[in-house]
Amino acid sequence: MSDPTVLISFKDTDASERVRETVEARCARFAEEFPETTKFEITIEPEGAGFKAHAHVTGRHTDVAGNGDGQQMGEAADRMLDKLERALRKVHDKKIFKNRREARQAENKRHSG
Repeated sequence: MSDPTVLISFKDTDASERVRETVEARCARFAEEFPETTKFEITIEPEGAGFKAHAHVTGRHTDVAGNGDGQQMGEAADRMLDKLERALRKVHDKKIFKNRREARQAENKRHSG
């Protein structure tokens, strides 16, 4: 399996290598846990007195977004990544449990009919 594409854009602000490395590392962990992901698009930009971060993740039957804001660039990125992880887990678990539900229903039909 190939590694997912991780695109990080710093809009209207200087790029932070520390934030970039943190985001790339967490996206790599997400890709290991959620192998259906193929592309992570991250945008970090100033907003008011702080920063906002937005992510869009796509892949096989996956299309998830997450946002976060904070006084510091890293704080905004962390909040966005936390929300993104919850959204990815929700989609991933929904697929797993859907398959289990369908298998259970098929098994019940075989036994009852």
